[in-house]
Amino acid sequence: MHRHLAKSALVAGAVAAVLAACGAPSGERAAETRGTRAAVPAPPEKRPVDGLPGMPPVLDPRDVYAADRPGRLSPVVKDFPSRVYVPNTESDTVSVIDPGTYEIVDTIKVGRQPQHVVPSWDLKTLWVNNNRGHTLTPIDPRTGRAGKEVDVHDPYNLYFTPDGKYAVVMASLDRELVFRDPHTMRIEKTVPVSCYGVNHADFSLDGRYFIVSCEFSGELLKVDTARREVVAQQRLPFEGAMPQDVKLSPDGKRFYIADMKADGMWVLDGDRFTEPTLLPTGKGTHGLYVSRDSREMYVSNRGEGTISVFDFHRNELTKKWKLPGGGSPDMGGVSADGKVLWLSGRYDAEVYALDTRTGARLARIAVGSGPHGLAVYPQPGRYSLGHTGVFR
Repeated sequence: MHRHLAKSALVAGAVAAVLAACGAPSGERAAETRGTRAAVPAPPEKRPVDGLPGMPPVLDPRDVYAADRPGRLSPVVKDFPSRVYVPNTESDTVSVIDPGTYEIVDTIKVGRQPQHVVPSWDLKTLWVNNNRGHTLTPIDPRTGRAGKEVDVHDPYNLYFTPDGKYAVVMASLDRELVFRDPHTMRIEKTVPVSCYGVNHADFSLDGRYFIVSCEFSGELLKVDTARREVVAQQRLPFEGAMPQDVKLSPDGKRFYIADMKADGMWVLDGDRFTEPTLLPTGKGTHGLYVSRDSREMYVSNRGEGTISVFDFHRNELTKKWKLPGGGSPDMGGVSADGKVLWLSGRYDAEVYALDTRTGARLARIAVGSGPHGLAVYPQPGRYSLGHTGVFR
């Protein structure tokens, strides 16, 4: 349209009115705009993201977590009761906590060795990963009732592709990425991997690839989402590396990978997949959780009972909170209002609730044995990429 503005004053006037309505410059600068023959490109950060086909459009290319603001619940989940679901790996149960009272309101019997409670892509189901039981237990978050177990071999962790087309089972000991139907869990494609202990992942801003950590061989994988193929692989530059949780920076430019043996986070350029650098955080670095305003990330250091706070804009650690009396902070999530960080105490049969502003401990709740990947639910966001709740 801009190429023909000079041909008609009427058209020019109409275009000017539209530009004015959209907040374009007025007066003399507007006249200059009307006289420009070539379309003026939007600033790079404003350009639409060429995302994976079928993926919901990125709300803000400068912040992949723009849909996760406090209280911004999807209509799908807005009437769900607020709960914290804690899988107890050695008790074969899920403890259900009311975050308003810090009390356990239910205990759900599930399969052998539940590792993570994972929100489905469509937000309607919570899947309990019964790793050694080789099943998934569905929980209806509206009623809190468990459904019939589904046979799935070696489901250590579970993710969903950004287009909602596939569930991706991290079959850790089987050394496989298994792409399944996200509802029936029927196998669609099995991808054998040469690394050992695939466990955590996160997707790029455009959803076209994801980075996977291999815990027991100290490696990283880059997987093409549409092709469902491993396209790159590298070993971390640390003897005995043990990578854990993976999280994308808000601007989509870096991946952070927690490493339990290197005692810090690896900072990776996912697009280039070059050798990452290590940022020390604390002993036994394990879980990574982004704040509701996308400014900070909470890093659980399981081996020393602390939580480090990383500032994305300053690109540095700004705080470290120590759990009173010690503990083993592991996996968790942030409350819907952003005020509370929930973490499981893996070796202490307890769950911690922390104030995200001060780090003060709000509660210490006794649960079953070996609590691991707890899910705070519901949380803001349009869809879930899996794990304990990665929403976009």
